[in-house]
Amino acid sequence: MSLKFFLHDSGLDHDTGADHPERIARLETVMAVLKEADFAACDRHVASPATTEQLTLVHEPIYVDGVLKAIPTAGHRRLDGDTVLSPGSGDAALHAAGAAIAAVDWVLDQDQAAQEKRRAFVATRPPGHHAEPGEAMGFCLFNNIAIAARHAQQTHGLERVAVIDFDVHHGNGTQTVANAHANLFYASIHEFPLFPGTGLPTETGVANNVLNIIMRAGSDGASYRQAFDHSLIPALTKFEPQLVMISAGFDAHERDPLAGMVLTDDDFGWMTAALTRFADEQADGHVVSVLEGGYDLQGLAGGVRAHLKALQA
Repeated sequence: MSLKFFLHDSGLDHDTGADHPERIARLETVMAVLKEADFAACDRHVASPATTEQLTLVHEPIYVDGVLKAIPTAGHRRLDGDTVLSPGSGDAALHAAGAAIAAVDWVLDQDQAAQEKRRAFVATRPPGHHAEPGEAMGFCLFNNIAIAARHAQQTHGLERVAVIDFDVHHGNGTQTVANAHANLFYASIHEFPLFPGTGLPTETGVANNVLNIIMRAGSDGASYRQAFDHSLIPALTKFEPQLVMISAGFDAHERDPLAGMVLTDDDFGWMTAALTRFADEQADGHVVSVLEGGYDLQGLAGGVRAHLKALQA
């Protein structure tokens, strides 16, 4: 098994301003974990930026153009109440999407993928799962994981790709993309009620290819394990994906200030291990994990560390 990290320093130049929860220190924290001795053997790939053509696999061309033209030359500009641009935001967003695409390319490399199980972790910001085809939202500019999933289908010819989202917030943007593509499966386990207010169990996609599992504030690891065992893994098994992608948010951690879950580091490791076991058995070991949320730095570090150890196992 081989685990590789995909990253770019431009994420450190995406300045959201003082006191914003989606801040530069998040990526600094994750990068520090990647440098720990346990992960010294993992290769690093410095990503190239996504092209406009790649972004429009998911986003409307007028939206892509509008976001890039809105990047300020100084100071900050808000696209909505939560989503902030700085002079470095455009480069960061392009490289975040580009890193997810590069991770897919590496995992699916036909010369090597048949010879070994390949797993990738994309350590970039801004996050992406709230970004709609034509709208920025919830700290997100471009939907990195949805773009990479559609790239896997368009470029590599995969018939079925699954995205599993354990960020505490529902990935409304990724679900919108799945609603338009029956061969893209989206499963989200998230706190409800909570921003963005979407993700009800009745939202099932264009071809029963969307699964929403809602959790109430105070839910713990045992509740998540039951949901995985009884709902999420059986749904994945039925879909038979060729690639497993993870929207890896760590804001369901018990320390996180933006939600009410009480997951521990070990719970993130357990969820990751459950998904890698599934991928090993039914998706040729192909796993791409993309960083989403997580706003308490200690909780983020602990969750990422457990996640990477499970990806590495």
